[in-house]
Order: sequence, then structure tokens, then C-alpha cells
Amino acid sequence: MPTRKEERIKVLIIDDSAFMRVFISDILKDDADIKIVGTARNGKDGLEKTAELKPDIVVMDIEMPVMNGLEALAEIMKLKPAPKVIMLSSMTYEGGEATIKALALGALDFIAKPAGSADKNDIEYIKDELINRIKSISKSKGSCRIAIQAEESVATTGDKTGYRSDSNLCPKYIIAIGTSTGGPKALQEVLTKLPGDVPAAVLVVQHMPPGFTKLLSERLNSVSHICVKEAEDGEMLKQGWAYIAPGDCHMLINNCGNEEYRILINKEPAVTGHRPSVNVMMKSVAESGHKNIIAVMMTGMGRDGSDGMLKIKEAGGKTIAQDESTSIVYGMPKSAINIGAIDIIVPLHNITKEILKNMGV
Repeated sequence: MPTRKEERIKVLIIDDSAFMRVFISDILKDDADIKIVGTARNGKDGLEKTAELKPDIVVMDIEMPVMNGLEALAEIMKLKPAPKVIMLSSMTYEGGEATIKALALGALDFIAKPAGSADKNDIEYIKDELINRIKSISKSKGSCRIAIQAEESVATTGDKTGYRSDSNLCPKYIIAIGTSTGGPKALQEVLTKLPGDVPAAVLVVQHMPPGFTKLLSERLNSVSHICVKEAEDGEMLKQGWAYIAPGDCHMLINNCGNEEYRILINKEPAVTGHRPSVNVMMKSVAESGHKNIIAVMMTGMGRDGSDGMLKIKEAGGKTIAQDESTSIVYGMPKSAINIGAIDIIVPLHNITKEILKNMGV
């Protein structure tokens, strides 16, 4: 049954390309739950129209004249109430770097811009992805605002007090984290609070395309006390390190004996539509034989990770879920809670505290 007109999700499209403004409008215009309230040709125009039209969702390009997407986003986040923002990102290195900055500034998600030669399948995929994200994010109870720390107040690579890259210390604990929509901000909140000498290795699956996970790991490494990197096939887990699964690859671990664990990266088929899959990583950790496992499910669409969380709980691990009030999208935590896979539910700002408490730190 169609949504009543006054309840439709109000969307503003900001892009300097007339083609993209028409393309995105055509994708969204036939959906009964969405109403396009306007379009804008650059960041300045978009900022003015955001203040005037008060959209629920802004879909915005990054590279634009007069005022670019990052500059506009910073100003949009100051509005009260601020709309929820989805960025249109190019798949270049520069586009990916800007996208990671946008997520740190307050954008909730991004979608890759179609190539000029996008075929029918690409267009249908983008249509489905954009509509699903708009609808999921619009229902969010979590705030789109983030307290962004000044660069000088967070850890830098030179400040790290944890283990050197040649350390052979095996992890006393394994922390396994799954996240998707809203995940980059949530990961920054959790990982930056871990001390550099935390007696654990951290495994992270964040749903992201190839290339973006490396940029995300570099960003998180620059603001964390622990070392954060994109995982590589064959490397050994070390205390004081976090490993993010590469985009479009599954990440598992293998027990090598003598309390040593090796990362395995593969391109086996997607699981429940995802590669990397939280379920694949979590089940691998559950079956690793490690005696001290802490699993965390954070904001994201869908139910990826629920079964893996249950396996960890059944194996004797501790399981934590982010609560609804701080989740951008409550799908993944809610699914894990619904099947009885979660021991404790806490707001985002208390997750690291709960992790450390379970390690006796």
C-alpha cells in the first residue's frame, strides 16, 4: 500500500552534472515512498536549498564547483535539524579518499556513481541500492551527528604505544566486529578508545567496495592508539593490531597451533549477498578454538553476522550488540538479538568499555 504523500521521504539531489541530477531523479521518482523536493547544481546552491526545503535525505556529489561536497557537508551538519546525507562517490583513489572524509564528517553512507557506459544491470543495481539505503537510513533513530575530535587530540601513528610491527606476541583475546551502514563512524568511536597495549587482535568486516577498505584502515590507523590495517592473506594475528577485511574478499582465520592464528583471504562466492561476509569471519573465529573471543555487532542493514554471532556465543565467547538508539540502521544488531545471539546490548559510546571489561582491563 503506497505511503501517504505527507509521509513520503523528502529527498534533495545535489550534483553539478545535469545528467546525474536527471539520472538520480529518474531512479527515485516512481517509488511511492520517496518524494524529490528539489535538485541543486553545486554545494552552495545545495546548502541554501537544504535550509529552505528541509529534506529528510540529501544525495550529494563530492566534486562540484563553487562549494564542493565536503565543504557543503560540513555546513549541512550544522543545520538543526540536519538531514541524513548519502554521498555519490567516484571509484577513483581520490574519490575514495574524499568519501572516507565525508563519512568522518557526518555522511551516513555512500554509493558509487555509475560509469558513463553503465549497462542496464548496473543501473538496476544502483537503483535498488540507493532506494534501499534511503529507506533504511530514513527510519534511523540514531543521530547523524558525530563528535569529531581535533586531529591533535587523537592518536597519530607516531604516538602509538602498542606493539611494534615485528612483534610476535600472540593475541590473548580475539575481538571480532561486524558492521555496515554507519559503520565507519561507529568503528572510529570504538577503535580509537582501545589502548595501544590492548591484549587482543581485532578482526573487522565492514561492507565496502574494493579500495575503500584500505582507505578506511589508513584513516582509522591515523586516529587510533592501536595499529589498523587492511588484512593480507597469510599474515599472523598480533596483539595491538586491527585487521579490516579487504573489499570484495572474505576474511577467515586459521589456528596454526602454539596459540598462533593466521589470516586467510579468499574470493569464495558471496554469502547472503555479501563479500566480505560478517558471517564467514565470525564462524571462522568461533571454530578457531581460541578460548577468549569477544564479538561485536554494530550498525548495518540486513542480517549478515547473526548466525556467526550465535556460533561464537555457543563456543563460549561474549557477544555485544549496539543498541537501537545509536545505530544508524538497526538491521544487523536486531537480527542477532532476535535469534538469541547477544549477551549484552549497549549504546555505541559504551561498546569499548564493555569490551575492556570482558578482558579484565
